[in-house]
Amino acid sequence: MTFTDENIHDIIASGQPVMIDFWATWCGPCMGMAPTIDAVAKEYEGRVVVGKYNIDEESDLTQQYRIMSIPTILTFKNGKKTELRLVGAQSIEKLRETLDALLAL
Repeated sequence: MTFTDENIHDIIASGQPVMIDFWATWCGPCMGMAPTIDAVAKEYEGRVVVGKYNIDEESDLTQQYRIMSIPTILTFKNGKKTELRLVGAQSIEKLRETLDALLAL
């Protein structure tokens, strides 16, 4: 899923678990992680909304949550940001661990 400034606030406000991958096309580690993000999005479909937020095209959340380096992954549940945050390239195992922890909150 592609998150934009137009849709992300409603998605977060829905209360469902959300994982946002902050990325850009010029970011090598971000591009390397893209297939992994797509894989967990499919695996957790129906349980967690997983998507990508391009910091070059969108800016609301980048500024609001002070994203200083990418890739950065933030998670939300019940309309609020959780403490589960990842910075840098991550393995699929680490993403699954984070998603499982998000679901357990």
